[in-house]
Amino acid sequence: MSKNKAVAGTGQDLSWLKIFTGNSNNELVTKICDQLGTPLGKSVVSTFSDGEIHVEIDESVRGMDVFVIQSISSPVNDNLMELLILIDALKRASAERITAVVPYYGYARQDRKVLPRAPISAKLVADLITTAGASRILTVDLHAGQIQGFFNIPVDHLFAAPVLLEHMRQVRNDIVMVSPDAGGVERARAFAKRLDTSLAIIDKRRDSPNVSQVMNIIGDVTGRTAFLVDDMVDTGGTLVRAAYALIENGAKAVYACCTHPVLSGKAVKIISESPIVEMIVTDTIPLREEAKACPKIKVVSISSLLADAIRRIYEDESVSCLFV
Repeated sequence: MSKNKAVAGTGQDLSWLKIFTGNSNNELVTKICDQLGTPLGKSVVSTFSDGEIHVEIDESVRGMDVFVIQSISSPVNDNLMELLILIDALKRASAERITAVVPYYGYARQDRKVLPRAPISAKLVADLITTAGASRILTVDLHAGQIQGFFNIPVDHLFAAPVLLEHMRQVRNDIVMVSPDAGGVERARAFAKRLDTSLAIIDKRRDSPNVSQVMNIIGDVTGRTAFLVDDMVDTGGTLVRAAYALIENGAKAVYACCTHPVLSGKAVKIISESPIVEMIVTDTIPLREEAKACPKIKVVSISSLLADAIRRIYEDESVSCLFV
């Protein structure tokens, strides 16, 4: 593929770049296309009467550098199949390189065997994407970093921290970063380091079966604005219980910061009735109408981060400066 990068007025020639998407997050894809100044590829992604996914690519992609943007979010299985079939269609249409841009990587919580005879679904999804024909993966805030090793193709793992930190700095100065569990300590520590602030950890324990969970706070939160940091918010239960524990231990206010707003079940209602002042999320997953109407949920876009990464991959430039 010959890419002539010197184009008057822009310095870039994106004529060999094509972007396609399924139905998971059209709003984010539109923003990315606007950032890059390139149109969305012409395709039809629909279903047959029996529910099977139907894909048509309505323009030539022969020799093109193609990026398929699709979050594996609810409805998870439909969106996953759309991604796989799109990749297969583009591979069979002779695209030179296909990068799967997966802002939210579903099934990531099943990354190891926690019980006998349990699947490792995150590895299975990685194998499916690779077998379908993806040449590269671009994703954001994996639930577990080791999932990168499940792929035998290059993985660019971005972090939403730069976008989230920009908003967090506007909220309060006197803050303490809080990890809602032991598994998120590294994430919370990275945020605390960037903001030059202290760190607290919530230690969850059950002293005996059928006894309610006890939350112990490791670190000083008294009189501070606590920022709960996690990669995703699903049912909201963990974050809300953590918020109550922080208030009981002297925090003057509690905010939350989560990259992926899964928000399943009654999560929006639970959050709206909680002591959490504001929850900052990104648009890796589109919000339901109920969540959009919740005044506590603030959405910041990662479109510029993903657009920059796509441009760098296309131009064969380093992406490492974005891994912060």
